[in-house]
Amino acid sequence: MTKQEKVKYIIDELEKLYPETPIPLNHTDEYTLLIAVLLSAQCTDVRVNKVTPVLFKMANNPSDMIKHTVEEIKQIIRPCGLSPRKSKAIYDLSHILLDKHNGIVPQSFEYLEELPGVGHKTASVVMSQAFGVPAFPVDTHIHRLMYRWNLTNGKNVDQTEKDAKRLFPRDIWNKLHLQIIFYGREYSPARGSTKEKDYITVSVGRKSEIDKLK
Repeated sequence: MTKQEKVKYIIDELEKLYPETPIPLNHTDEYTLLIAVLLSAQCTDVRVNKVTPVLFKMANNPSDMIKHTVEEIKQIIRPCGLSPRKSKAIYDLSHILLDKHNGIVPQSFEYLEELPGVGHKTASVVMSQAFGVPAFPVDTHIHRLMYRWNLTNGKNVDQTEKDAKRLFPRDIWNKLHLQIIFYGREYSPARGSTKEKDYITVSVGRKSEIDKLK
């Protein structure tokens, strides 16, 4: 298979498996999505979705959030891990949104990445899922599968993102990045993948990765 044939095969197979791609993190608007994505760093979406209803009942907008202390926020989000850093980031970014952006989450990579606790990946998720701007947020599943499928050298997430954007059509980035994540979770986990289940890797993957499958 040529690289372009591989890309077409991957797109077609993922579309068969996941014709619908619901956003995994529960939210009601741009602000609650931003907070949920921030909390998801080194934490599962399932756990974030258990924590956010309690947090958003207390405050689901910047104005209400800054009425509470960092300590109060920290107590609620503790199960998500990194709570000292994340709680301060939530409090500080809520202040910045009010001071600089009229309380509205900016539709801009530049402004989002200026916010505390918001890196390029978080900004990409918000731009993609809240605003529909084509982006390719690279999480651990996408980084792993792009390497397994021999579509990137796996050097770092920046290179993986560049390769994904170069190989896949821009108009499907927002859906495809979720489809790859769903496939990674269900068919090609970091440990315990099998040849029987992880059929895309068997079909298009690099030999060294196929040999690792049980």
